Amino acid sequence: MIKTFTHETLLRYVYNELPAKEQQNIEQALLHDADLAARCADLLEAQRYLDALQPGPSDRAVQNILQYSRTFLRPA
Repeated sequence: MIKTFTHETLLRYVYNELPAKEQQNIEQALLHDADLAARCADLLEAQRYLDALQPGPSDRAVQNILQYSRTFLRPA
């Protein structure tokens, strides 16, 4: 029997958010469905890429804010 999995279910699998039985079902399907395995691999690659990002302002934005704040430190 061929079972289809939604994109949401695959995302939940990638982030280990599925109940054990559902996780086992996906793992079995990954062994026999190359298309599903490729889609899952793409999600895992995206997850690694996103996890590696360092969120925060750019150095230029920080410098602009600091420069602006210095205008308030000068005596009148």
